[in-house]
Amino acid sequence: MMELIERLYPLCRSITGQGVRETLDIIGEDLDLQRHEVPSGTQVFDWEIPREWTIRDAYIADAAGRRVVDFREHNLHVLNYSAPVSMRMRRDDLAEHVFTMPDRPDWIPYRTSYYRETWGFCLTHNQWVGLPDGEYQVHIDSTLAPGALTLAECVLPGESEQEILFSTHICHPSLCNDNLSGIAVQTRLFQWLSRRARRYTYRAVFVPGTIGSLTWLWLNRDRLDGVRGGLVLSGLGDAGGFTYKRSRQGRSWMDRIVEQALSDAGVQWQCREFSPYGYDERQYCSPGFNLAVGRLSRTPYGEYPQYHTSADNLEFVSENQLDGALRACQRIVEYLEADRYLHNLSPYGEPQLGKRGLYGAVGGGSGPDEFRMAMLWVLNLADGTYSLLDMAERSGQPLGLLAEAADALAQAGLLEPGAP
Repeated sequence: MMELIERLYPLCRSITGQGVRETLDIIGEDLDLQRHEVPSGTQVFDWEIPREWTIRDAYIADAAGRRVVDFREHNLHVLNYSAPVSMRMRRDDLAEHVFTMPDRPDWIPYRTSYYRETWGFCLTHNQWVGLPDGEYQVHIDSTLAPGALTLAECVLPGESEQEILFSTHICHPSLCNDNLSGIAVQTRLFQWLSRRARRYTYRAVFVPGTIGSLTWLWLNRDRLDGVRGGLVLSGLGDAGGFTYKRSRQGRSWMDRIVEQALSDAGVQWQCREFSPYGYDERQYCSPGFNLAVGRLSRTPYGEYPQYHTSADNLEFVSENQLDGALRACQRIVEYLEADRYLHNLSPYGEPQLGKRGLYGAVGGGSGPDEFRMAMLWVLNLADGTYSLLDMAERSGQPLGLLAEAADALAQAGLLEPGAP
């Protein structure tokens, strides 16, 4: 995953433009992507697809022509979506278009101007205070012109047409945790998913933040009833434990599966209730859709100082944390696939497990082992009204262990599939 992040890191992405397409080109080497280009000016619910932004070069040069701020050195130096400009101006006038972080004087902030046409530069505070009074050449070689918004999805069909949605944003330039970690984990997750049998259909959506998820919802507005649940993935590479933000529904099937999977994994995690602010989960959970889509991250956005700064770089994320996030997502998928309703075919008293080879030959110990206890819980609760997730929540047993027990009991002829 770090190799993928390293390839994507230099690209200057925004909500439209070549950076997004180049990013999808690279992801498309690993996944079979379906792309959609939605023209500028298209009305998407209460929004409109903006003009496409192209950036070629940008700099601030001193009187001697030396570039003191250079887009080619770091693409965060330009206010994202800056309109073109080329003029000479005094430092005092330039100050109105400069963004710095006085409390983090060596970091470049990430700032945008998507829906208000302006221009600007983002500098380290030390760069800015080090510029003497005088005249400077300001140059941004960019274009805002009719074009398109680009998004992509990868669909892996399953036995059921009911869908599980995974979504990550692809619009941030050179930010590793807030952007690229979600892309890397989602890409590797769907590579893994493509190699296994699937009960559900899985859809990976790669979209520019906010306007991209709204556009995907607009394009799919007539088929959203098929989405049973989903996850927004972002901020998965930093050193923190996991944070799960529940969907607007609060205790949906998807919410319960994710929380059970994280609890059973024995990892550090916390749960937060839904709020209408955050990443694209707030679009999927808007009241007109109310999809059961939560968000999985590590340290929440805005709660680590590197957020939306140049310090969210290749050194801030680690393969170990990304791998842990991938394993957590794989466990969530395994739990989604395993959860089902069951009927006990021998419900009158406890069936004799020993003659079916499911009990050890020697009894009289201090108590049942974990697997035997899981079998007893499944047999007792498999009356058609409990799913495996229900059983896990009531018994305190890991859902994965209950699923293994259920498989063994089914093979012994003691269980059959049920319906809720």
